[in-house]
Amino acid sequence: MDKLISGIILSPLKQIFHPLGDVFHAMKKSDSGFAGFGEAYFSTIKKGEIKAWKKHKEMTLNLVVPVGKIRFVAFDDREESSTKGVFNEFTLSVENYCRLTVPLQVWLAFEGVGEYNLLLNVANMKHNPDEVERKNLDEILYQWK
Repeated sequence: MDKLISGIILSPLKQIFHPLGDVFHAMKKSDSGFAGFGEAYFSTIKKGEIKAWKKHKEMTLNLVVPVGKIRFVAFDDREESSTKGVFNEFTLSVENYCRLTVPLQVWLAFEGVGEYNLLLNVANMKHNPDEVERKNLDEILYQWK
């Protein structure tokens, strides 16, 4: 990755392994990227499937993958941004256990890489379908591997 998109934060997260069951941290209000709490939700994506481009106008995303492996691609088309035109790719999993914070106005798409893939989003606001913009996969040119 050449340049990190302005406002994106990749935060390594703590895992505590225990014989009776493991603990996977996600977010504390003192963490960088925390912009308030609106809702937390889980989403799944099947292996080989890609959920196409979304851009949130008001919602900050904090994405964690506690199960499986998911490839995220972010694209910055913000006029005022120093990283306009930049793509970033991140693959999150238990082996690369991090939180991906995606700021407002940055496009995001993601692909299921593992057999079963679970995503947690700790968002700063409740879901509002009017604050999101969508594009089809082919409307932003990216070479998915």
